[in-house]
Amino acid sequence: MQKPDHARDDWTIDQGWSNYTEDEHEVWNLLYKRQMDVLPGRAASEFMQGLKALDLGKGGIPEFESMSDELESLTGWRVVAVPGLVPDEVFFDHLANRRFPAGQFIRKRHQLDYLQEPDVFHDVFGHVPMLTNPVFADYMEAYGKGGLRSLNFAALKNLAALYWYTVEFGLIRTDEGLRIYGAGIVSSKTESIFALEDPSPNRIGFGLERLMQTDYRIDDFQQTYFVIDSYEQLFRATVDTDFAPLYEQMKGQFAHSPETVLSDDEVLHRGSQAYAKAGGRFADAGQRT
Repeated sequence: MQKPDHARDDWTIDQGWSNYTEDEHEVWNLLYKRQMDVLPGRAASEFMQGLKALDLGKGGIPEFESMSDELESLTGWRVVAVPGLVPDEVFFDHLANRRFPAGQFIRKRHQLDYLQEPDVFHDVFGHVPMLTNPVFADYMEAYGKGGLRSLNFAALKNLAALYWYTVEFGLIRTDEGLRIYGAGIVSSKTESIFALEDPSPNRIGFGLERLMQTDYRIDDFQQTYFVIDSYEQLFRATVDTDFAPLYEQMKGQFAHSPETVLSDDEVLHRGSQAYAKAGGRFADAGQRT
């Protein structure tokens, strides 16, 4: 991956907030309204509180510097603009130093329902509210530090699965029922409904090793969602685990397909295999590749 000429050594760029057009701000507003029509009662309370704390619904694409000042006062994180996907070591280094790299472009109107590369709506609306939660913010830093250590092993696919099934597509168990905290779900209108209400996917209790051995889909709705009991569970599983033996065992391979259910899984809902066999495409916006 070649660094663009206008990017700094750490791959950051200026957001260029003043360059956004009125129509681009309106696209943000449209996407925001669509999500707020479906997320109450489905998204985790911590996500909804983060939206409010950062005032992301005030209208228009947020300005990263002022938003980061608010975020830093809460959990020490800042948001930095990048030109798109960045190399793994750059991504991990930003997270390890409590910087979240966000794309600064926004999708076009004809891309509202599907976009392969994450844009500013996915990265800011989807990811940043959860960074206002202190425990989840610590988890993201720990993931970045672990990612830097993982570069000594051939296990990036397994570590990517951990990010995918938690940060992007995670569910949490609450007293009110299952709720969404993963950015890939909360930034997608259709998957916000699908993840909780469709009968086809499996919903399985979180297990670190189990999850890291499970392949995932980048062009479709998920066939399995992993459910945590708390953000503390996720953080402790990450910082209390010696990943080196896991990497040696997994060798960068997946033992389980996305739709697999094991006999010792804690199954909250066993999905219909008809969905997997049908091969239907249920892609929506905000899925990180």
